[in-house]
Order: sequence, then C-alpha cells, then structure tokens
Amino acid sequence: MSTDSVSIPQISREKNGRPAAPERIIHLGIGNFTRAHQSWYTEHAPDAAEWGIAGFTGKGPWMRDSLEKQGCAYTLITSGAKGDEFEVISSISSMHSGVDTAALRACFANPDISVVTSTITEAGYTRNQNGDLDVANPDVASDLQALKADAQADGLKTVPVRMVAGFLARRSAGAGPITVLPCDNLAGNGAAFRKVVEQAIAEVDPSLLDWTRLNVAWATSMVDRITPATTQGDIELVERVKGWHDAVPVRTEPFHEWVIAGDFPAGRPAWEEVGAVITDDVTPYEERKLWMLNGSHSTLAYCGSLFGYETVADAVADPTLCAWINEWWDLAGRYVSVPTEEYRHQLLERFENPNIRHLLMQIASDGSEKLPVRIVPVARKALKDGASIVPPARAIAAWIQFLTRYSDRLADVNKDKVVACARACKAADGSIDRKAVKYVVSYLDHSLGGSSAFVDEVVNQMDEVSGAAAAHLMS
Repeated sequence: MSTDSVSIPQISREKNGRPAAPERIIHLGIGNFTRAHQSWYTEHAPDAAEWGIAGFTGKGPWMRDSLEKQGCAYTLITSGAKGDEFEVISSISSMHSGVDTAALRACFANPDISVVTSTITEAGYTRNQNGDLDVANPDVASDLQALKADAQADGLKTVPVRMVAGFLARRSAGAGPITVLPCDNLAGNGAAFRKVVEQAIAEVDPSLLDWTRLNVAWATSMVDRITPATTQGDIELVERVKGWHDAVPVRTEPFHEWVIAGDFPAGRPAWEEVGAVITDDVTPYEERKLWMLNGSHSTLAYCGSLFGYETVADAVADPTLCAWINEWWDLAGRYVSVPTEEYRHQLLERFENPNIRHLLMQIASDGSEKLPVRIVPVARKALKDGASIVPPARAIAAWIQFLTRYSDRLADVNKDKVVACARACKAADGSIDRKAVKYVVSYLDHSLGGSSAFVDEVVNQMDEVSGAAAAHLMS
C-alpha cells in the first residue's frame, strides 16, 4: 500500500462495480489468471447479471481476505504496447478459502450452480507419472482417509478429493446436473481431471460413480492470456490513475483466447458472444498453445534465467535467445494441425510487449510438471520423424542447470527430488555425468530417457547453453 493510501477511497462493488450476480459458477483456484481470463469473459458476457462466481482460493486465504475487503471487485489493467486501459471486474460474487470444504459443499448443493471451473495448475491434479491419482502422496492419502471416515470432513487439502466431497453433497441435495470445465495448461484437461476425481471416488464411495456418470458432464478447454504477478507498482498505478485503492489489481495483455468443448446440461454464460470458441475438439488448439506458447515460455524461463534476465520481454530481446525460440517454433509448428504463422507473429509481439513484466521465475515454477506436457510431446515426435531434437533437448538441459543454479528460489512440487537429481548431473571434476542426465530425462519421460541420441543431445546442450550463458554474462 502506498504511503498516502489511507486518504484514497478503497475500490468497492457499490461505488465502482455492479451488484453481485447470483452464484451459478464455482471456481477452484482463484488467482490472477482466472481474474484476467474466465472472470473477464463472464463479466463481458451479455448475460453477466445472471452468472456470479463463487471463488475458492488455492493454498492460502490471502486472496479471499483481500477480495472480500473490497466486495470481490477488482481492477483489471490491460497493458498494450501503447499503454494501459483500466476496468472494474465484478463477476466474482463471493470468496472462500480453498480448504473451507463446508462452504464448498454448500455451493455444490445449490441447484443454481451449473458449472465448476478450475485453475489449479498441473500440480493440482496430484497425479503420479502414469497420470493416475497419486495415492502415495501424503495429502491425498490423508484426505481420502478423512472423507471416507466422515462425509462432512473439513479442511481437505487436495482438489480431486474436494471434488468428491462436493459431488457427495450435490447427490444428497438432489441438486441436478453440473458441468466441470478445467482451465489448466494440460492437454485433455477434462479427461485428466475426470480420471483422478473418479479414482478418488472409487476410494471413498464407489456408489457415487453411477451418479456422476448420469449427472456430471466433463468439458475441456484451452485458455490463453499472459498474466504476470501483481506488483506494488500496479497498486500505485491504479491509485494514481483511477483514484481508488485496490489491494489486488491484475495486469494482463490485450490478447485473450478460450476454446471450449463439452456439454452444459444446466447452462452456461454466453461466453461465445465475447470471443470464446465453442468447438467439438479442443485438441488442435491445446497443442498449439501448449507447444508453441508454453513450450517457448519454459525455454525462455530456464535459458533466460541462466543468461541473467528477469522478464520475458528482456529475454526475447536477446538475439541468441530469440533465435532459440524461433528454432523451437519451427519444430513445434510442424506438429500443430491448425494455422501457426499468424499465431507465431502474435506470440513474438506478446513476448516483446514492454508493459507486461512477466517474470521468468514465475514461468519457471513446477517445471517437473510442466515440461512433460510442454516439451516432451514435441521431442517424442521429432525423434520419431528424424527431425531436429536440439530445441527440446536445449529446454531440458537449461532446466537441469536452472535447478542447481536457482534451487534457493525454486518453486516446484517435486523440488527436493528434482534438485538432487540435477545436482548429480555434474561430477566433482565439473564434467557432465551422462548416467545422471539419463535418469533426469527418464524422470520426465521414459521413452526419451531410453533414447541414447536424445540423452546425448541433452548432454551436448548442457555444454552449449552454459557456454552461451557464460559468454553473455562476461560480455
């Protein structure tokens, strides 16, 4: 908060926004992206007055507390290359802590609730390497045991088990059909989410499966809008330009995309009226976004950090890094079945936007979960086709080096394991331990780890990336 914020009125729904709409959507994992994307689409839909969002936070109550103090209204700053635009978003009607399972049950039991959306990141699915519910995860095991023993158990930590609690409440209330629409950067997110939730159901109450198969529609979506973390500068900018204090404004870019496939038996907002694409198959759009945007983002996050850069805009301005990104796009674009030429130009413009301070460290989080869906599929296709494997090998090599260089700042759900593995890749004499590299690659994908050619290229790229980074830092 700025020093004079006490004299500045606080943003509020009554003064700056619109009345709260009746709650018809549950969103799990309210954060900046949701507030710049799904909440924006809902705010701008022509039937917005009928569709309020009951928001549940991720791990902590901070977002709930901050939004509740200002009536769940907040400022969206849309930052183009030529400047900023401001608007108040009022589509969130209530906020709750993610672990408030009692509140979640009450929402699921409400027959007016028609849709459950989520942004819980790849890690939130709590999957093992086979894509199944990780029942060996202590939090998953504890939640399953608690809910099986008591259908009213509170404080559940894991989203798949929270979903089971919600479905149990909805079945008990006879509240009718509902659609689950995940919005995470994960190919086939609807099927992936359904799999872990149904596996959790089988552990807690198998009889619920029959009910869900009659009453739950699992939709799939692809989402895209670059949304950096909020800074103190954003808060002060809103105060200066708009004249109100907002503890949680969101800065985002002008570009936005949402592609949705699935059934909505209880209805949904008219998102297509404000640009959402409703289709029978999200897969081509998912692949384009995951491989071209997210894959290049991860490459920049790890390579750019090693070069000493902090933001995407700074990193992509480096000729070497820009050339590496273009090599990645050349390769990934071969395997995308929807047009990529214009999309690729848009990506470069978005990355170069000087008014979006997208931190590389933010993108670099949870690489152990992201690389298998952003980098590995392209690597596997390139190996099969005999195409260049340098771009994906470079991304993985940079990740390995990033893990050791920035272990103190790293946020990764598998941090302890992957950092230890990465450190083993460098022998005491400074040479690269190929056997350890093979283990790390196999951790991401067994087939890549079984390819001598790919492992050799990762080893080679570890030398290439570190050499280029060292030369840059010395220049």
